[in-house]
Amino acid sequence: MAMSVGTPGGDDGEMEAMSAINTTPLVDVMLVLLIIFLITIPVITKTVPLELPKAVNQPTQTKPENIVVAVDAAGKFYWNDRPVDKDQLLERVKAVAVQVPQPEIHIRADKATRYEAVGRVIYTIQRGGVVKVGFITEPDRGIRGSR
Repeated sequence: MAMSVGTPGGDDGEMEAMSAINTTPLVDVMLVLLIIFLITIPVITKTVPLELPKAVNQPTQTKPENIVVAVDAAGKFYWNDRPVDKDQLLERVKAVAVQVPQPEIHIRADKATRYEAVGRVIYTIQRGGVVKVGFITEPDRGIRGSR
């Protein structure tokens, strides 16, 4: 450590405050922490020695096209942008439920749609035998209070 006793010119007049920050202790502490982490990490990551099975690469099957069922504010149903009624929706769901692999049905509902209409769509899809159902929503843009 160094200590400043006076001015370099020998003038014992006013003492000036040292305005530079001494970062040496900070660097010393950080180096000690780094060494501690380097020593303790291999001790923490010890695992039980195992012989893991080898994986065989198999070609993946292409995913079938997703089907979009839309419900407007009036409660009308649309199968990939084509209007359908409840019975036609059930027939189409049954037709795609037997496909292998089974396609996923995405439900798009208007903001003003009653939950009852969306519930009917979910019930019809469940009766038809499709197990993969998702919902399409708009991402939150950070706008609060607007409805």
